[in-house]
Amino acid sequence: MGLITFLSDFGYRDHYVAAVKARILQLAPQVPVLDISHGVEPFNIAHAVHVLNAVFRDFPAGTVHLVGVNDLGAPRAAWHAASFQGHFFVAADNGLLPLLCDGQPDALVTLAAGQSPTSSPTRDLLVPAAVHLAKGGGLLDLGPLTTDVYQLLNRQLRLQDNRIMGHVVHVDHYGNLVTDITRTAMEVIGRNRSFTIHFARETVRDIFPHFQATTPGEVVCIFNSQDQLCIGINQGNASELLGLHFDSQVDVRYPTES
Repeated sequence: MGLITFLSDFGYRDHYVAAVKARILQLAPQVPVLDISHGVEPFNIAHAVHVLNAVFRDFPAGTVHLVGVNDLGAPRAAWHAASFQGHFFVAADNGLLPLLCDGQPDALVTLAAGQSPTSSPTRDLLVPAAVHLAKGGGLLDLGPLTTDVYQLLNRQLRLQDNRIMGHVVHVDHYGNLVTDITRTAMEVIGRNRSFTIHFARETVRDIFPHFQATTPGEVVCIFNSQDQLCIGINQGNASELLGLHFDSQVDVRYPTES
């Protein structure tokens, strides 16, 4: 018996999360369900992709990830089930899956929506598909294979011999800034050279193991567990204090080699 994770933008004030879980209990009371978060910003696909991408690989292979984010807000009314890196995903056709998979999943099927619209596609369309997969059912049993999916593209790093140009891709609960600059990119471009990290009016020359490695109130850069460069302020909100938000530019610069 498999495991279902649940990620949504439903929030914690209303009954929406409970309604989805009640439906899962009706269909498969023996299947465990683990919440990832229901605090995704409403309709924010980028936020959902960041949260899911940061954690889905930590679950056992074969886990089914139920995603109820912007489930009625897609440009076209369609819903999908997919496999990617040994995991299953069920979500609306709103660009989330191509962003998560950086293109196309390993396999993608279109779910049948039935004859009448529903006010809760997550509960009525995605849950039965997730339960089917968690019980060991085949992906192809859910619908026809397709490559026709609404595409959103990840912003790409700009790499030069002496410079990496990236952006903030997420602001976490503490106001820490997660960028798309990776440890690998810095190692490849840096070639063991010294560097300076530039953002807002700040310049940082070191990367520390964690945000508390400096004195309170000091700006600090670290690599998170996904090896992404992050900017924080020890015991402070970096986003508010530095005036940086989603899509703000962050550069890493290296000295010119003679």
